Amino acid sequence: MSDPLCSGLADLLNTDILSQPERVQGGCINECFRYQTRSGAVFVKVAAAASLDLFEAESAGLQELSSANAIRVPRVLGAGIRNERALLALEWLDLERPATRCDTAFGDCLARQHRATKPLFGWKRANYIGTTPQTNLWSRDWVSFWRTHRFDAQLNLAIEKGADTAFVERATLLSALMDGFFTSYLPSASLLHGDLWSGNYAADTAGNPVIFDPAVYYGDRECDIAMTQLFGGFGREFYAAYENAWPLDAGWRERVALYNLYHVLNHFNLFGGSYLAQANAMAEKLLAELGH
Repeated sequence: MSDPLCSGLADLLNTDILSQPERVQGGCINECFRYQTRSGAVFVKVAAAASLDLFEAESAGLQELSSANAIRVPRVLGAGIRNERALLALEWLDLERPATRCDTAFGDCLARQHRATKPLFGWKRANYIGTTPQTNLWSRDWVSFWRTHRFDAQLNLAIEKGADTAFVERATLLSALMDGFFTSYLPSASLLHGDLWSGNYAADTAGNPVIFDPAVYYGDRECDIAMTQLFGGFGREFYAAYENAWPLDAGWRERVALYNLYHVLNHFNLFGGSYLAQANAMAEKLLAELGH
C-alpha cells in the first residue's frame, strides 16, 4: 500500500499489510491503529521518532511480565522507526470488560506474578510512568529506592511545575520520615506491573485476565495493590483471591496513600489541575499518621 505507515509496518514486521489502518483507542499519549496483516490482526502505536525509547521500554516491560507465566500480556511483534515515525506493534487481542470470574482469576494470577522476585529492587533499564521518565537503578534498600527514584523524583518535578511552598515543605518532611511506615515490614522485590489501574486491565474473549501498558520494575508488591485502589478500585473478588493466594502484611493499608501519592504527583506533573490539592491532602494524612 502507498500509505507510509503501511509500508513502514510491513518492513518492520516483514509481512504484507492487507488493509488500511483502523483508528482504535489505546490511551491518550499515542495514535493507535488496527492493521490486518498476512499473519493476522496487529495493534500498532504510532508516535514521533523521539518516542522510540518509550516504546522500547514498553516492549521490554511486556516481555518481562510474559516471562513470569502468570498473566496474559500482548505479545510484542516489533518496535522501531520507519518513515520518521516510531512504531510499536503488538498482537491484536479482542478485549472485554472483566466479569467476576475474571477478577477472581486476576487476583490469583497477580499473586503468582508477584512471586517472581529479584535480590535487588529496581530493573535492568529505565522506563516511563505515562511519559514521565522512571529511574530503576538497582538498590538493596527498598525505602531508599522508593524515596530517591519514586517520591523525590516526582516531588522535584512538581517543584519545577510550580507546586506551592506549603506542599513542598510538607512533602519534603514526609520524604525524610517515610521510614516510619516500614519499622516492622521488609518487602521482597516482586515483579510489578507498575501502573496497575483498571484502565490497564481487561479480559480476553475466554474471560481470562489481560494486562498491558506497564511501567515494570521489581519492588514492593503492595505498590500494585495500592494502585488498583486509586481510580475506582477493582472488584472485591480480586482482593479476596489475592489474599487467599498470598496474604498481604497486616499493615499494608497504612502504606496505600504513600504509594499512590507517587501516581497523584505524576498526574499533577503531567496534567496539572486539582491533583496537587489531592496530593497535599494525602501528604497531610500520612504525616498525621506519623505523628506530625
